[in-house]
Amino acid sequence: MESKTLAPPWIESLLSTDFFAVCRVHGDAARSECNMFCLDCNVGAFCFYCRSSKHKDHRVVQIRRSSYHDVVRVAEIENVIDINGVQTYVINSARVMFLNERPLPKVGKAASHICDICGRSLLDSCRFCSLGCKLVGIKRKGDTTFVKDGNSNDNEEKKQREEGKLRRISSIKDHDLDEQEKISEGTKHSSIYTLKSCPSSISISTNTNYTRRSRKGIPRRAPFGT
Repeated sequence: MESKTLAPPWIESLLSTDFFAVCRVHGDAARSECNMFCLDCNVGAFCFYCRSSKHKDHRVVQIRRSSYHDVVRVAEIENVIDINGVQTYVINSARVMFLNERPLPKVGKAASHICDICGRSLLDSCRFCSLGCKLVGIKRKGDTTFVKDGNSNDNEEKKQREEGKLRRISSIKDHDLDEQEKISEGTKHSSIYTLKSCPSSISISTNTNYTRRSRKGIPRRAPFGT
């Protein structure tokens, strides 16, 4: 199977584009750096103002930088290509992935996971360190793809909906059980209180009657002798 059928036509252009140059049209504006790419037009990088005027309602991704290397947010790219097998990282509270491979660090201790293409150590059990390395893997072996499987996505969404429904039902059942336990405990406590209260009142009443029966008359002092 040819690599073109396993990857969208714009992926190579995205990976080879130079980003963050100053826009020739809006160079004097505050947000004039070219850090955006249109997946529909596939014409290179452009700035925020070019997007508003030329790429409205198009599929556009914004490229960011981490340690002088280009990254894209997972939330922006995962809806248009299959990113399975690519290592992701959390940078500034957002999950991202690198566009291309980076220079290898100094040789250290053996890593548990490495990139199939460049040998970079990975955090998770992934095959590639970047989108670029995955593209190379597609061309070499053809055992992976960037093309999303619509059927598998539909099945996954259906599975997630079913799991969410089951969680809601389970939550309702747990709530009902909690309410029943509270009612049962309340009845139990009420019965114990009644049993504890009754003997005490009877005992007090009995002791009072006994005291009244055993009470003597008022003592009287004998008269003084004459």
